[in-house]
Amino acid sequence: MNIGVPKEIKNNESRVALTPGGVFELVNYGHHVYIQETAGIGSGFSDEDYREAGAVMLPSIEAVYAMSEMIVKVKEPIPQEYPLIKRNQILFTYFHFASSESLTRAMIASKAVCIAYETVRDDDGSLPLLTPMSEVAGRMAIQQGAKYLEKPIKGRGVLLGGVPGVPPGRVLILGAGVVGVQAAKMAAGLGAHVTVLDINMKRLRYINDIMPPHVITEFSSVYNIKRHIKNHDLIIGAVLIPGAKAPRLITRAMLKDMRPGTVLVDVAVDQGGCFETTRPTTHEDPTYIINDIVHYCVANMPGAVPYTSTLALTNVTLPYVLKLANLGWETACAEYPELGRGLNIVKGEVMVEEIRDAFESLLA
Repeated sequence: MNIGVPKEIKNNESRVALTPGGVFELVNYGHHVYIQETAGIGSGFSDEDYREAGAVMLPSIEAVYAMSEMIVKVKEPIPQEYPLIKRNQILFTYFHFASSESLTRAMIASKAVCIAYETVRDDDGSLPLLTPMSEVAGRMAIQQGAKYLEKPIKGRGVLLGGVPGVPPGRVLILGAGVVGVQAAKMAAGLGAHVTVLDINMKRLRYINDIMPPHVITEFSSVYNIKRHIKNHDLIIGAVLIPGAKAPRLITRAMLKDMRPGTVLVDVAVDQGGCFETTRPTTHEDPTYIINDIVHYCVANMPGAVPYTSTLALTNVTLPYVLKLANLGWETACAEYPELGRGLNIVKGEVMVEEIRDAFESLLA
């Protein structure tokens, strides 16, 4: 199969979909891999690294799309890529369709086969291709939140770990999934007081078992959320419903209950966000302020640490890329049900109920 890896062109996205090691594996199976020149530079991989692994380097994104039966990416295509996508071409990447009607429309019109990393799901419900980026984003949420609590960037001026004689900062985490656990781990490591809310008691018990005593858990309810936002310095939105829009847990009206300089970090921004006031931002311009509340809503947080993120992502995506290339998408998705659950839009047909629910008028 001809497999293409274009350079990511989303704002400040430096990850790349395949490492040279991944290219070597595909070439070893007899596939042809086309990499856009300089695609790996941001992650620390040179064009020469890819040539040595057996890739053919192409000068433009147009050439990569034109040569490839399957495109492997990190982020969803953006509008300037839409015309490059061919009928029946396989696109394997993060899509997050439920948060973007324009992307959904474009992929329906393209008649391509769209397989979304974020809905590839094992029988136990785990999301193997989303997990590593959720791990990165959860840890980064605390790293970024701690920075934006600084007063020069309009935060409360709170040091999360405190110092002797001064109490630590308080972190509220909405969601006890992969992002929430990693965020709690980082915040606890800094010495912050951490509260984790979720509606899944199994996850709350798990956090109680593995975290130190200054990480506490409570059942998530509107009442508890409204109570905690009044005295927490950093609030992390970490709720995920696979393939669907994230629930809005904090409304615009609730902002008035927070102390000025409180920081909101919405890791669920790719899925529409956990906060009513969420709108996607970029690494170039990551924050905005509403009612004296700092919002950090970068839609590709792991893109800020591309070396770590690219290696972590390729570790989990490469086995599925090999299945798709070796067997073809129809056989691979039939033989490996977890991969079949990644089929979101196939030749104009929407396969996922959550996308149909998000855009009923579009798909009627």
